[in-house]
Amino acid sequence: MSAFHDLTLKALNGEDLPLAPFKGQVVLVVNVASKCGLTPQYASLEKLHQQFKGKGFNVLGLPCNQFAGQEPGSEKDIQEFCRLTYGVSFPLGAKLEVNGPHRHSLYRLLAGEGAEFPGDISWNFEKFLVGKDGRVLARFAPRTAPDDPSVVQAIEKALA
Repeated sequence: MSAFHDLTLKALNGEDLPLAPFKGQVVLVVNVASKCGLTPQYASLEKLHQQFKGKGFNVLGLPCNQFAGQEPGSEKDIQEFCRLTYGVSFPLGAKLEVNGPHRHSLYRLLAGEGAEFPGDISWNFEKFLVGKDGRVLARFAPRTAPDDPSVVQAIEKALA
């Protein structure tokens, strides 16, 4: 198994969220926030999830409060907001840190030293496309919409 698939996160409901079940699937990992100007991207993320989930694709949303305190709510608040406002059905992890000395091990893998696309996360809704084998295939800037042709094409290519 890849280092990506070896990880276990915490879900918003407090249960374990192992990444092993994503082996053989394509995953778009996104650090999300509820009070950000980019928050409406949740709608496009859900649409992508619905469009490709039957083909071995998942979105994985990971709340982060490191950017201007734009994810201040509790896990319950976040889950309720996502479900009621955007109908989010894709997996959501518990809040984690994406930068700094307490950077979560997933983000050390995605963007840390030695990563395929290294460098600090610049803002909420930065996206990493992880292939079926756990390798990071692409990184997309926060302002790149989830339904941008470059993102959709990368997903389609990874699924092929």
